[in-house]
Amino acid sequence: MSLTTGSLWSSIWQISWPMLLIMIFNFLVGFVDVYVAGFISPEVQAAVGFVSLLYFTVIILANAISIGTVALVSRAAGAGDFGRAVEVARQSLLLGGAVAVALSLAGFFFAREIVAAAGFPEEIREIARVFLRIFSLALGADYMLIISNAVFRAGGDVRAALLTMLSVSAVNIIGDFVLVFGIPGVPGLGYPGIAFATAFSAALGMGISFVLFLRSRWRPLYRGSWAMRPAAIRQIVGLGWPAAMLQIAWNGGTIVLYNILGRLGEDSIVALAAIANGLRIEGAIFLPAFALNMSASVLIGQNLGAGDPERAERVGWRIAGAGALILSAMAVVVFIWAEFFAGLVAKDPAVLAETARYLRLNMLGQPFIALSLSLSGGLQGAGDTRGPMWAIVIAMWLIRLPLAYGLALHFGFGAVGVWWSMVISMACQGLLMARRFSSGRWKELQLE
Repeated sequence: MSLTTGSLWSSIWQISWPMLLIMIFNFLVGFVDVYVAGFISPEVQAAVGFVSLLYFTVIILANAISIGTVALVSRAAGAGDFGRAVEVARQSLLLGGAVAVALSLAGFFFAREIVAAAGFPEEIREIARVFLRIFSLALGADYMLIISNAVFRAGGDVRAALLTMLSVSAVNIIGDFVLVFGIPGVPGLGYPGIAFATAFSAALGMGISFVLFLRSRWRPLYRGSWAMRPAAIRQIVGLGWPAAMLQIAWNGGTIVLYNILGRLGEDSIVALAAIANGLRIEGAIFLPAFALNMSASVLIGQNLGAGDPERAERVGWRIAGAGALILSAMAVVVFIWAEFFAGLVAKDPAVLAETARYLRLNMLGQPFIALSLSLSGGLQGAGDTRGPMWAIVIAMWLIRLPLAYGLALHFGFGAVGVWWSMVISMACQGLLMARRFSSGRWKELQLE
């Protein structure tokens, strides 16, 4: 399908609806992880949220490589140079595999030290260590899955990515219940079953992706040389490192935020469980914005490759406007029925009340989140990965964390001070991203 001609809204729809379904599948996996953990104990539920954040930090390089891959492959596809698209895809997979092996070994053998350095409360450190070691075993498969999906969507083959993620999500969700609680003839593993379900589903997803490469127009991947090409690796890394720094700034900052909540004394476990629950529920609202973020990357990259920067800019603003309207409407619903949504994952009364308060305050920032996510995707698809990086660094480290520390620990507002710091920083982040996109400098970048 062509993403560089015809109706803008038609192009946005063609790429966005499969991406939205993929985001829904990803959300359901995370939601079920927390839901199942809630039946075990608040400690396990808090650990799941904290370790998930830590795991996302570990796969930062996979996401960074995928962003560089999307920028380069979408440009090549838009220009009609499929041979170059295949070569970039091959080099991205090689680079991702090498990085994953090193990180898997580090995560498995130094899990105890990593958990301690991250500032986990003593009550959940052993649980977190078990989770991290099992997740480390799945790291290689997860890297291949992330980069493969990036290749598919950059080339416009979003339905291949959709099929893969549907299978991964189904296995992960079913595995959560079966491996944790057991079934007749299969004893339950308890909380480690949550991590094993993730590992099994990632391995399945990697296998499906490789089969789809073989049975599609990406088959030439297997016929060329699999030797690393330094020039191609440098280009992928050059585009990817700001994206890696962006995610380090975001995930590292959120770990610090968890650390601040962990220092609230007797209120810390409730606050940690509340943010884990709140982020999962809030993630449902983010789904359309994340889908539009990925759509903007592909559409802007392909239109720039086709030599039409003005169409690329129109796509970016239309996606941002649609995202702001959708997220605002969803935020109103969650604000009004916050207790109901909190009750979907929270069983303990204190955790439920704090989760509802988290949700109500964070709904105020949803229009700015939509603006930030949509436009950052467009900038990254154009190859301007440094702009989003600086917006995140400023919003997180110069605004959110100082405010959270001061309001929560020095002025005695506790968890609610952290929630307000999140709202204020997100508004600043959205405005910074809009300023960068409106400058138009991203239209002049050359990626060849």
